[in-house]
Amino acid sequence: MGDLGFRMRYKRVLTIAGSDPSGGAGIQADLKTFSACGCYGTSAVVAVVDENTVGVTGVHPVPVDFVTGQIRSVLDDIGADAIKIGMLHSSELIRAIRATLADYMIKNIVLDPVMVATSGDKLLQDEAIETLQHELIPFARVITPNIPEAEVLLGRKINGQNEFRDAAGELSTKNKVSVLLKAGHFKEDTLTDVFYNIETDEVIELTSKRIHTKNTHGTGCTFSSAIAAFLAHDLSLNDAIWHAKEYMKSAIAAGARYEIGKGHGPVHHFFGFWGGEFRV
Repeated sequence: MGDLGFRMRYKRVLTIAGSDPSGGAGIQADLKTFSACGCYGTSAVVAVVDENTVGVTGVHPVPVDFVTGQIRSVLDDIGADAIKIGMLHSSELIRAIRATLADYMIKNIVLDPVMVATSGDKLLQDEAIETLQHELIPFARVITPNIPEAEVLLGRKINGQNEFRDAAGELSTKNKVSVLLKAGHFKEDTLTDVFYNIETDEVIELTSKRIHTKNTHGTGCTFSSAIAAFLAHDLSLNDAIWHAKEYMKSAIAAGARYEIGKGHGPVHHFFGFWGGEFRV
């Protein structure tokens, strides 16, 4: 076939995060989500994590200059329409990533302020939390904290869903960034995530029924990656959040039917493409 005179372009999303050999969280979950949401995924590995569905055994950091080298290699060649940032373990790494990304004009940066794994294992050094809050969070377009992460960033407890709107607004104003505050740690059967859009001064509530499943490994990674993917497709911030929420609900519901691993299994990232009926 001859040259048609044009070339199609992928929507490109870069993830900067740690790896998960069990495949349910971290970079592995991010790349699956990007693909499921119609994007071309690239990655910069910040740490090799020894973990599975039961817990984290260890974290082996990648040298900081090698992390920034990966970022520059991807952005100088392939570029990115959006960036998702996940687990960052040290202040040095956070500062280096902030300085590196400042050289590139990429607006759509989604930061998942990962501090603790689903299993309860700590993933962020204490001294890095303040650096994250002052150096990188204001540089992002949207952050996606869960309740424990939001409480660390606020410096106080969130005592119930009735405090969620105020907490999201306070986080947004304090950190100069749009905030998706996730309600999954509450015990109610009906959960309401709250999105505060600082760009339009809007508050949007995303209500859903709890899906009773232990397969929640990597839900935070997946949700933030879906937001980045939909932003890469040029959706508005509000629409990207809504579509990501719908994708997340379907991935959790589909994954609940499976059993994999001895602990918290993953969601089903490719529910739209294959399920239990798949045959070769």
